[in-house]
Amino acid sequence: MSEAAGESGYSVTLTERRLVAEGTMAFYFDKPTQFAFTPGQFVDLTLPQPSETDAAGNTRAFSIASAPQESILMVATRLRDTAFKRELQRMPLGSTVRMEGPFGKLVLHADQTRPAVFLAGGIGITPFRSMVVQAAMQRSSHPMVLFYSNRRPEDAPFLEELQALQDKNPHYRFVGTMTEPEKSSRPWQGETGYINAALLSKHLVNVEKPIYYVVGPPGMVTALRAMLKEARIEDSDVRTEKFAGY
Repeated sequence: MSEAAGESGYSVTLTERRLVAEGTMAFYFDKPTQFAFTPGQFVDLTLPQPSETDAAGNTRAFSIASAPQESILMVATRLRDTAFKRELQRMPLGSTVRMEGPFGKLVLHADQTRPAVFLAGGIGITPFRSMVVQAAMQRSSHPMVLFYSNRRPEDAPFLEELQALQDKNPHYRFVGTMTEPEKSSRPWQGETGYINAALLSKHLVNVEKPIYYVVGPPGMVTALRAMLKEARIEDSDVRTEKFAGY
C-alpha cells in the first residue's frame, strides 16, 4: 500500500509495468487515498536507493496519464537508455518510490462554450489521456478534439483506447495522423502527415474559437505554436508544455 510520506510527498508502490507502444512503457502505482490532482498535472518521482545514477540525478518529472477517478496512478515514458529509466524498468514490483506533487497549470479551462483542442505528439499524449478519460467518466459536456501525431500506429501509446473513447463521450472527437504510415506493419485508415493548419481547418468548424493545448517534443511544440500564430490564434488561447527526452 502507498502511504503518505510527510507534508512534502508520498511513498508509492510500483504495482505493474506494461508496454503501451513500441519503446514506450507505462508504470502503475498505488494511489494514496489523500492524493488529489487535476488532469494535466505532473508529479516528481524520486528513486530512493538506485543501483546506478547519472548527472541528471534520481528525480524526474512525469505527467500523470491516469484520470483522477481511476483507482491507480499511471505514468508513461519512452524507454531511453538512461540510468533512471533502466532502474525504473528493472526494480521489482512492490518497490516504492518517492512522489511529490501534483504540479503544473496545464489544466482544462472552465468555459465550456469554448472547445478544447489538444495537439499531441508521441509521449506528449499523457496529460491529454488523463483529461479525455476523466471527461468520459464524468460524462462531461465540454467539447474536445484530440489531434494525435505519431510516425506509425505502433509508436502511438493508448491509440486504440483514445479512438474508442469517442463511443463513450459524444462531445469528444479523435483525429489521429501518421507521418510515416508506409513503414508500419499495421493498416492505417486515418490522416497522414504532420499536424498543420489544413488538418485543423478540415476537422474544426471555427479554428479561432477553441483553447489550444500543445504537448510534445520541443521542436514540435515550437512549430505548432508558430502555426497557430499564423492562423491568427491569440497567444492567450494557447497553452503549451515541452517534453524533452531523458
